[in-house]
Amino acid sequence: MTISRPRLRAPFMFNLLAVLALFSLSVLVSAPARAQSAVPAFAQAVAEAAAMDEDIAAFYRENGYQQIWTGTGNRHKQRRAALLKTLARAGDHGLPVAAYDTELLKTNLRRVGSTRELGRIEVEMSRLFLLYARHVQSGVVAPKQVARDIFRDVPLRNRKALLAGFAQNSPSGFLKSLAPTAPEYARLMKEKLRLENLLAQGGWGDTVSARSVKPGASGDAVVALRNRLVRMGYLRRSATRSYDADLQRAVQLFQIDHGLEPDGVAGEDTMKEINRPVGDRLKSVIVTMERERWMNIDRGARHIWVNLTDFTTRIIDDGKVTFETRSVIGKNRSDTRSPEFSDEMEHMIVNPTWNVPRSIAVKEYLPALQRNPQAAGHMRIIDVRGQLVDRSAVDFTQYSASNFPFDMKQPPSNTNALGLVKFMFPNRHNIYLHDTPEKSLFGREVRAFSHGCVRLQKPFEFGYALLARQTDDPRGTFHRALDTGRETQIDLEEHVPVHIVYRTAVMPAKGRANYRRDVYGRDAKLWNALAGAGVALRAVQG
Repeated sequence: MTISRPRLRAPFMFNLLAVLALFSLSVLVSAPARAQSAVPAFAQAVAEAAAMDEDIAAFYRENGYQQIWTGTGNRHKQRRAALLKTLARAGDHGLPVAAYDTELLKTNLRRVGSTRELGRIEVEMSRLFLLYARHVQSGVVAPKQVARDIFRDVPLRNRKALLAGFAQNSPSGFLKSLAPTAPEYARLMKEKLRLENLLAQGGWGDTVSARSVKPGASGDAVVALRNRLVRMGYLRRSATRSYDADLQRAVQLFQIDHGLEPDGVAGEDTMKEINRPVGDRLKSVIVTMERERWMNIDRGARHIWVNLTDFTTRIIDDGKVTFETRSVIGKNRSDTRSPEFSDEMEHMIVNPTWNVPRSIAVKEYLPALQRNPQAAGHMRIIDVRGQLVDRSAVDFTQYSASNFPFDMKQPPSNTNALGLVKFMFPNRHNIYLHDTPEKSLFGREVRAFSHGCVRLQKPFEFGYALLARQTDDPRGTFHRALDTGRETQIDLEEHVPVHIVYRTAVMPAKGRANYRRDVYGRDAKLWNALAGAGVALRAVQG
């Protein structure tokens, strides 16, 4: 029997349908006896091909080894087309396109010649679907592979349920639903495409050769600065060669969008950011999309968002920022960098006692006590029985970091290292938000000075905002506890999710993209991991 081949626009789909039609007719339908043996043969082929993947094997066992990809019906055609189209556009999400190898799949489909091969391809398409689903839903790399202080419980989905859901729903609709639905993710994708278009056009032009340029200057460096800011969208085209008021305003806008002091002076730090190539910003967007996939969860209608890279803490209510304050984060040292994780705030402690972490006690205070037993007189030294230690009766030179037997505490006071309030979300990292007597640090551009906890510039106001959900007098409730001078715990009737994150690319709902510096170098590590997995920059013609 001869089957005529209709002319179709897509040669691959023509080959696939023709092969499947020929194979189905010759292998599955040619004779009753062969048809009876073909189904068990296909089931055996699928079982063998899926032997190393229990989820796929279980899915096909439970559906009676029915094809979801390689049948001849229109439904199967739609599924194949939807998957191939989605995989072809995986680069839009910053995913490793080469990992899906659709060209090899097409080649194999064209060469189907037996039930065994058809079963293998059926399983291979399910494997590719699940690999894509895993990447776009939950990320390409595991957070712990990037840095030891990233603690993210990645939301992995049930693979068998994904296959079942795909088989039961609209193929295109189901595939679209896999990506994060947070508005920020969609805005990141839009920015990614914009940067890819810019990359194809040569970026933002020549860099500025001068290390810094100040208002009032003129010459080639000013022209280069002007041209670059024009390409970035901060300045209208002009022929000026002087650093005039318009250029100064453009520099200020750039500084605001990049977390710099908005003084309008293109100093050394500002110039470094202005001269960053489009590719660097594109990497920032791609790694931020990966971080969004790590957090593809319900973050809470009300939640606290601490972005370490812009030294800011916010309260978010139904997607809108309702409170914001400057923050100080951990120093950029291996033992003090603030970790990334999520938890739930349960209470605040007004007039807190500072229980000095042992690492600080032995590294910072013990050496001082060895030189002078009366050093750090604001600290109480407590023995194993909970009794106050008489410093004059102790020879601190007899102790080391390994055998120091005392605890150190700082009682509540205006000079307490925690200030007058701390906000608790009990966690194994011993991280919390708190006040501080070192108010001057909030005026710094880069605010990485703590031992890991997050200090707030407006801790009282932060407390009022949290308490406003449970009392008509949040300020009064807070200050009644404060005025006692005693350590007092105020429970939150509704716990609030806390997300300590690291975002160097932030896409506001309105306005231009915002970028921040990679203060801990974590984004560089994440990019290297993504590149190792096959993610690549691309230039796209608009």
